[in-house]
Amino acid sequence: MEALLEILKELHPETDFETEEALVDRGVLVSFDIVMLITRIEEEFDVVIPAKDITPEHFNSAKALYALIEQLQEQDD
Repeated sequence: MEALLEILKELHPETDFETEEALVDRGVLVSFDIVMLITRIEEEFDVVIPAKDITPEHFNSAKALYALIEQLQEQDD
């Protein structure tokens, strides 16, 4: 989770990603941020985020995003 928080803080250092739960809904993360985020996550965590999983529900909070990463890592095992 720490690695994910660092990636998120690089995008928006002013945001408290540990508590924010509406990153997409409130416009904190916009489409360009999400593209950058996906690239960094795929590199850092050695996963591929399928298009079907690029939804606001998965990107609205760090917790939801980390849960997606863990799910993708389990599928690769």
